[in-house]
Amino acid sequence: MARPPITDDELIARYGPHLNEAPPGGWNAGIDIDRVVNTHCCFCGQQCGIKLKVHDNAVVGFEPWYEFPFNEGKLCPKGVKRYLQGSHPDRLLHPMERDPSAPGGFRQVSWDHALDRVVSEIRRIQAEHGDDSFAMLSGVSLTNEKSYLVGKFARLALHTANLDYNGRFCMVSAGTGNKKALGIDRAPNPWSDIPLADVVWVAGANVAETFPITTGYIWRARDRGARLIVQDPRVVPLARTADLFLPVRPGTDSALFGAVLHVLIERDWLDHEFIDSHTVDFDNAAAAVAGMTPAWAADVTGVPAARIEEAAEWWGTSATGMMLHARGIEQHTKGVDNVLAAINLGLATGKFGKPGCGVSTITGQGNGQGGREHGHKCDQLPGNRDITNPEHRAAVAKVWGCDEADIPGKGMPAEEIIEAIHDGRIKGLLSICFNPLVSAPDANFTKEALDRLEFYAVIDFFLSESAHHADVVLPGSLHEEDDGTSTSGEGRIIKINAAVAPPGEARRDWEILLDIARRLGKGDHFQYTNTEQIFDELCRASHGGTADYTGATWQRIEDEMGLFWPVPEPGHPGTPRLHEGGRFAHPDGKARFHAVPFKPSAEVVDDDYPILLTTGRVVSQYLSGTQTRRIAALVAQYPQPLCEIHPHLAEQVGVADGDLVTVTSRRGSITLPAHVVTTIRPDTVFIPYHWPGAQAANQLTNRAVDPLAKMPEFKVAAVRVERATGHVTTTDQRDLDLHEGPA
Repeated sequence: MARPPITDDELIARYGPHLNEAPPGGWNAGIDIDRVVNTHCCFCGQQCGIKLKVHDNAVVGFEPWYEFPFNEGKLCPKGVKRYLQGSHPDRLLHPMERDPSAPGGFRQVSWDHALDRVVSEIRRIQAEHGDDSFAMLSGVSLTNEKSYLVGKFARLALHTANLDYNGRFCMVSAGTGNKKALGIDRAPNPWSDIPLADVVWVAGANVAETFPITTGYIWRARDRGARLIVQDPRVVPLARTADLFLPVRPGTDSALFGAVLHVLIERDWLDHEFIDSHTVDFDNAAAAVAGMTPAWAADVTGVPAARIEEAAEWWGTSATGMMLHARGIEQHTKGVDNVLAAINLGLATGKFGKPGCGVSTITGQGNGQGGREHGHKCDQLPGNRDITNPEHRAAVAKVWGCDEADIPGKGMPAEEIIEAIHDGRIKGLLSICFNPLVSAPDANFTKEALDRLEFYAVIDFFLSESAHHADVVLPGSLHEEDDGTSTSGEGRIIKINAAVAPPGEARRDWEILLDIARRLGKGDHFQYTNTEQIFDELCRASHGGTADYTGATWQRIEDEMGLFWPVPEPGHPGTPRLHEGGRFAHPDGKARFHAVPFKPSAEVVDDDYPILLTTGRVVSQYLSGTQTRRIAALVAQYPQPLCEIHPHLAEQVGVADGDLVTVTSRRGSITLPAHVVTTIRPDTVFIPYHWPGAQAANQLTNRAVDPLAKMPEFKVAAVRVERATGHVTTTDQRDLDLHEGPA
């Protein structure tokens, strides 16, 4: 069974996270820089341009890349410190095998031994239990080339249907909604359209902390006189200067959107020509909101009716407007409904296909856009094709040089894979850059599942909390150690340039997958000698799909500082703005309205669990924290998770700032310092999710999923909050010292 070989404390003592304080050689080493490499940050979907400074095969610093048009040299705290993940004392340098008797619980082995063990276990498990009893889970912070290769590897080398990715916990509700309504899964606008909007509506997207460079685009719109609407249960930093704040109760976003559509219809703030010429099913959407009056919505959402009416007026009467949404409205059992309801507002007012007009998801993960296009989802083939569609399967099989029947069918999404591991249907797992013990809901259930695996192999560059359970660990590559491409949240394909080679015996991820494929006897399908060859094949495989990269090349991407897909043929200029001329990606060219009746969340408050919990991110941490919890300067900004609680609730519970509180759901409990703030609803608490073990917010969250997207409900859980024993100072003493001055 795949249980940790020694205690968590012993594993942490050996493999971290330890804190990297400074670059190799220290801060003032007077190092001569060998070269400066233009590349991109790895820590969110903005994919900001950055220059990495290299000395002696180590990244030792950075410079702003002012010429890259998206961020123009600007970086967030994570971007500024990202280079400290390289040359890190926790870096995995050798293949390892689980051995409880070895110091640290793992012993170093050769690559041949490690790969032979992986292949023998794959063969054993599949021979005993069937091909689909072995699964693969992949991260999204991989390059396009790796994402494509993972999909092909799982289907042709492992021959398993059960492949999925951690975007299932991030962007998949938006992707599903976009395809249903618009026929294509991409933000419809480049970010350069944001400053052209008369109204900017940010719904469930804490951009100042999670996508900071996007804030600058919003400021440019405001400099032109644009009005800013922010919809969130918390007064997030952006909301502090909003013209209109909508303090929505978690789980009720679709009710708010429905009420806004109700007002748009009632006051005739509609673009009838656009609706008649470019959309279908408006009447059904209108019927669904007939009873969603602002007064009704105020009771459901907690947002005053007058504010709902004001939001509708601003949106409905403005010539241009853009709505940006993210996980706040998407990580729900009705995440697709929320996205469709948001898109309805854009369609009803004709705000698509024109400068300064659109409804866009903000992509959270490093390659969250490209990573959901090229086939490492359970239901997807390259080019964002449908794995159940015979024509799509035939097109990809031709590129892969295999029979269509050789490609497995639709598999399980990530949460179902974890459940199948838990109940014994899946016996073996290979994961790459995926830490479900932190990122998946109901962390205690996930731990039980990993414990029950017969065999677990991990490809990663640090020993994550999930990798503690591994039988074999294969040391892979960091973002700066390989060439490739990524696709930013605005749909811009960008070039990732290798700055250094992997250290020690670590290898590039794609090389590891190729070696496993060859040992499984499938090497004839994986004859690549570099990642550019993988990209060229990806482009061919995407031809004719909605995510069409056909005309892209590495050279063009580099020379033009990115290309917006679709790029359907060589020489095509790319497509920064989708839907121009009112043309959508459905066969008839028309967008789809959708009826979105209000549905309650999977879990509602009651006498035993009377408070709502919502989760999210902080600016200094990234996803499961595997990388950022190892960088001292980032940890110092937010050393541990805090429970944000309103003063009214704090008074009821009997706690002050820094007092420990225990938050309990039907799935688990967590004890954290209370952070008493006025910036959260009195009926809601907030906990960031980047930490593992006893500090894991996902001990509390719900495994219930959206029926279409299979997205778990991270943003709503019913909890109770109780005072615990103890007190922690939540104010940074350094700040106090600065204010007080010298004694």
